[in-house]
Amino acid sequence: MTAGRSVSRLGPAERAAALAEMSAREFDVVVVGGGVVGAGIALDAATRGLDVALLEARDFASGTSSRSSKLIHGGLRYLEQLNFELVREALQERALLLQRLAPHLVRPVPFLFPMTHFGWERPYVGAGVALYDTLGFASGLTRGVPGHRHLSRSRALRLAPALKKSAFTGAVQYWDAQVDDARYVMTMLRTAATYGAQIAPRAQVVGFLREGERVTGVRARDLESGTEFDVHAQQVVNATGVWTDDIQELVGGRGQIHVRASKGIHLLVPRDRIHSRTGIILRTEKSVLFVIPWGRHWIIGTTDTEWTLDKGHPAASRTDIDYLLDHVNAVLSVPLTRDDVEGVYAGLRPLLSGESDQTSQLSREHVVAHPVPGLVMIAGGKYTTYRVMARDAVDAVAHGLDQRVPRSCTDRVPLVGAEGYQALWNSRYRLAHTSGLHVARIEHLLQRYGSLIDEVLELVEDDPSLGRPLSGADDYLRAEIVYAATHEGARHLNDVLTRRTHISIETFHRGLAVAQEAAELLAGPLDWDAEQVKREVEYFTKRVEAERRSQEQDSDQEADAIRLGAPEIVPVVAPERG
Repeated sequence: MTAGRSVSRLGPAERAAALAEMSAREFDVVVVGGGVVGAGIALDAATRGLDVALLEARDFASGTSSRSSKLIHGGLRYLEQLNFELVREALQERALLLQRLAPHLVRPVPFLFPMTHFGWERPYVGAGVALYDTLGFASGLTRGVPGHRHLSRSRALRLAPALKKSAFTGAVQYWDAQVDDARYVMTMLRTAATYGAQIAPRAQVVGFLREGERVTGVRARDLESGTEFDVHAQQVVNATGVWTDDIQELVGGRGQIHVRASKGIHLLVPRDRIHSRTGIILRTEKSVLFVIPWGRHWIIGTTDTEWTLDKGHPAASRTDIDYLLDHVNAVLSVPLTRDDVEGVYAGLRPLLSGESDQTSQLSREHVVAHPVPGLVMIAGGKYTTYRVMARDAVDAVAHGLDQRVPRSCTDRVPLVGAEGYQALWNSRYRLAHTSGLHVARIEHLLQRYGSLIDEVLELVEDDPSLGRPLSGADDYLRAEIVYAATHEGARHLNDVLTRRTHISIETFHRGLAVAQEAAELLAGPLDWDAEQVKREVEYFTKRVEAERRSQEQDSDQEADAIRLGAPEIVPVVAPERG
């Protein structure tokens, strides 16, 4: 894959070349939206031999796909709804991701399910988890995670001493998987680029091209320069998640798909605040609550409430935060307080509308529609099953093309960084010795970049100062900031501190203590002058301040109003959407 790696860069030069290419010729398919589904569609189409362009109005995965629970799972609660097929499909995808497609980005994670009743609950929960394990066997693959086991209360307390003894009667431990959601999307787009896809962030679709009734492409605006351009294509795919209805309005006429947004928020607290060697899953009156191990932190989430306000920057309120703290504290012997919260993030789930007034009951299945000739719409679904959604969307594209299109092969196409990962992991002590970095640093880099680690280490070799950690966020090396701009499509400071790394939620200072250092590191590869560095830091600072103030408000409306008070990212030409 050496040649492929060089092609898979998504730096400033590659973005400029992609925009020029988009203006110059007709594509088989243009994908609108750079979240997990859009990225999956671009990869699926490119690996079928189609000529592909992808446009994302903001940064890759900047909507729902960077604000998830960061789990790859079947969804235990769907078993209670008797949705066995959805669970089976998701668990088979989990096995694929763990073992074949992205072993460097997806890894097993244990969960403890505490029970609160004697008698009936253990056989009921046990039967459900046993079925969950059974459904996890994929064709030609093992589950990729250990099987479940029943635990007495005393054995459960040895695994999770943080639990309040009086809050449960016993437990079942089972395994799922977790992923760095934003990094996964970006890596998938880099993989699509190795197969010829043209990819551009900060390029907003503002209209559709038409020949009579038929959609023949899109009108787009480069939000960095303000210039507009046309991208011609035989088929266009709308994969914009919670923005689906907005894009439908650009086409005109009644939409065939209607999406409602459900807000979910998550908290991050330091790992030492909850004494446990396993994740925890709890029932709530509406859904489930996860306590998920995440490096030196725990992720606690999530909520499930309808959201009708700004889609670009959903805000978490004090009410949301207190809801999560109250529910997790019900089972903890040492309760958490708001002072323990390092970071907060809010995201919107795109749920298919029309089945229930409660967002927690709306469908997580997906639907593909062909509302007018030349346009394919896809919505719904869940992160874990993105590949199936992408396959179905490209099948619809293939139906609209005159040429014969091969079947999907993405179940056999590892993402960049996967090939050779296990061998490098086994050689991590040698890598540490030759690079001069501690083995813990090498492990961190391998679990973020896989076999692309050599590209990061080359930066350190060329400039040893990049081998130092960031001051104030020492989990990350300075080289990772530079690499985000040169190889990973980051255009702004916010992209790097929020999605290429997670410094904005993994530190009590929310990234403010490293903003200046990171912006100065980005200045070289992104060709910023001193004024642009200053503007980037000012924007990020005001964004963090607005988020903090919004999290002190009692209602969604108050929180949204304050969050929207922060200035938009610079440079900016028009309101962002998509």
